[in-house]
Amino acid sequence: AQEDAVEILYGLRPHYECHHRVQISDEAIEEAVQLSTRYITDRFLPDKAIDLIDEAASRLRISREGQSDESRELRQSLEAVVAEKEKAVREEAFEKAAYLKEEEDRLPQSLGRLGVCSLESNRQDWPVLTADMIADIVSSWTSIPVRSLTEDDSERLRRLEDELKKRVLGQDEAVTAVAKAIRRGRLGLKDPQRPTGSFIFLGTTGVGKTELAKALAETMFGNENALVRIDMSEYMEKFDVSKLIGAPPGYVGYDEGGQLTEKVRRRPYSVVLFDEIEKAHPDVMNAMLQILEDGRLTDGQGRTVDFKNTILIMTSNIGARLLVGQEGRRIGFKFDHKDEDREEEREAEIYGGKTYAEARDLVMEELHRTFSPEFVNRVDEIIFFRMLDRETMRLIVDIMLNQLSARIADIGLMTQVTDQAKDWLADRGYQPQYGARPLRRLIQTEVEDRFSEALLDHTIAKGDTALVDLDQSGDHLVISRKEMPPEELPFEPAAQDQAEDEEDEEVIKED
Repeated sequence: AQEDAVEILYGLRPHYECHHRVQISDEAIEEAVQLSTRYITDRFLPDKAIDLIDEAASRLRISREGQSDESRELRQSLEAVVAEKEKAVREEAFEKAAYLKEEEDRLPQSLGRLGVCSLESNRQDWPVLTADMIADIVSSWTSIPVRSLTEDDSERLRRLEDELKKRVLGQDEAVTAVAKAIRRGRLGLKDPQRPTGSFIFLGTTGVGKTELAKALAETMFGNENALVRIDMSEYMEKFDVSKLIGAPPGYVGYDEGGQLTEKVRRRPYSVVLFDEIEKAHPDVMNAMLQILEDGRLTDGQGRTVDFKNTILIMTSNIGARLLVGQEGRRIGFKFDHKDEDREEEREAEIYGGKTYAEARDLVMEELHRTFSPEFVNRVDEIIFFRMLDRETMRLIVDIMLNQLSARIADIGLMTQVTDQAKDWLADRGYQPQYGARPLRRLIQTEVEDRFSEALLDHTIAKGDTALVDLDQSGDHLVISRKEMPPEELPFEPAAQDQAEDEEDEEVIKED
């Protein structure tokens, strides 16, 4: 129990304080037990908490003190005695060599006594080991950022929905469903033996399924590197199960571990994304039943890998063909936007004369025909992503252009994009059957490529403000250097002329 581990550490504290010559606070001991219990799942208490205290105290002493002057002098004396002894042996001065050998044996004992803690030691001068230092060590072991370790879970869960909606637009129902399921899992309201959350994301391509997984990894675990991505199209054969969990003993690749189990074993707090699960062999899907039900999986080397702290996301394009015509256009798609304020008409336009609920039911039926009931029933939530409408596409334009502006700022350019240019991009990049991906390609060809040409032609240069606007014909975008009005300049033109005249006068006087 954690309480017993804390008591054991209290009993060991004086020994580690004397050994490392640091003060170990009560908060550091409690933090070591709590963080090791939560984030270091492949070891046991009190061993893992003791190792945390030991390594943190050692790092603190080295960073604060280094090697003392007395210790340095003794080591230098020892090196000198050894060199003198070897010289005496070469000169056959054996009596002198024997004396130096005794001195050589005595000096290490003096070095050892420097690290011995005595009652007379001034403990108040020792540095204090804090809870934050324990979090630093756990972060180095688990690759989880310190901010995520120390941040209050309740605060992170409270703002989870808002943080996800900043990155994933037009999918409020999906974000809300994911946030609710994650809260249930992290607050202990569901079976503790199962993963924190398990989801199936359905919908057409480019609507934000993978983006939501990335946003969830960054929000819950600190950065997108906490996302373990498994492309299920690589597991279409029966024998591909061994790639997932590792080859059994005696087979090639036995020492390498499984592509899934090894990544989760090294990073137990992560989002695991299984992309396009409908392409995997049924035996591969059967291996996932154990993860969904028991939160664990045994790899090829017989080790049990813990999935209880992971968030499992499975994406699928099942049923997408039901929403798209044979020529790649949605059934019943129209470009005239009359009465756009009416939700039902917008849904009918997007889903080929159907409402969102009717389209979702069609896809759900296809899902149940494809996967076995025992697999579907083990998933926490099955979420159908909406196809993107024009209003959402316009918001996505802003996000993509802001990301591009940040990259351009790194090379010393400021960027301004007119509303006409943004509207043109949103209109030309709007292909609901393909989601936001055509828009990204359009920005590459119409904005990024034109920036490259303008830089090479010296139309714009470092320090300029580049203006992205729609040309007069309305067929493409143009990039030009924006002339700064006088009121936006860092100085008045007259003031600049006066300053230059004063500099000239000073030069003349010096001459």
